Amino acid sequence: MTTYLQQAQTGVWDLQASFLPQIYFEGVTRAGGIALLLPPQPVDSDIADRVLDRVDGLVITGGPDVDPARYGQQPHSSTDKPATERDAWEFALLEAALRRGIPMLGVCRGTQLLNTALGGTLHQHLPDVIGHTHHQKGDAVFGTSAVRTVPNTKLAALIGESSDAQCYHHQAIDRLGDGLVVSARDTDGVIEAVELPGEHFVLGVQWHPEERLDDLRLFTAVVDAARTYATERVS
Repeated sequence: MTTYLQQAQTGVWDLQASFLPQIYFEGVTRAGGIALLLPPQPVDSDIADRVLDRVDGLVITGGPDVDPARYGQQPHSSTDKPATERDAWEFALLEAALRRGIPMLGVCRGTQLLNTALGGTLHQHLPDVIGHTHHQKGDAVFGTSAVRTVPNTKLAALIGESSDAQCYHHQAIDRLGDGLVVSARDTDGVIEAVELPGEHFVLGVQWHPEERLDDLRLFTAVVDAARTYATERVS
């Protein structure tokens, strides 16, 4: 599971730190997995491969906006200052995971990063497109969106025709990345999930499944896929 790298406070200390909210790795552990945190750090393809030699699945978590330079755009006035070290780390891990067929779940930013890595683009400020801020109300208040899945997708097989999703995003997928298919949209037509067809588990959801740990289906799916991957690569 990838982590943040930013200023954080603990006790008398106020310093740069790697961290991840507990609810993320609680979702993995409740689903029967073992969570391993992967903090942003200097990376190249060799380092990414060495890390992935030791894991069976990858969860790219939420966080700040992906650097628009990654998809050939100038930053919108509302776009976060680029987290360049985290971007570089997660792009390297994602690209190596895709080469290897390692199961991958993207959460919010993780979905946007997946789309960007495969040549897609993002709407940098969704309210400019749909005219409201329901997807990101601000002040850490999640909006609930009704999402409808696309028939015959992996996501539809996992969660059925529809679900209530906890959303906190002001960006969303615009042009779809190469090979990806849309697996869910909300009532505004915003793309809320994408996946890669085929045998490998590669799924990205724009919402935050960790905010609803009474529903572990997505975490269970990536843990189960990781267990299968681990068994196959040692056989």
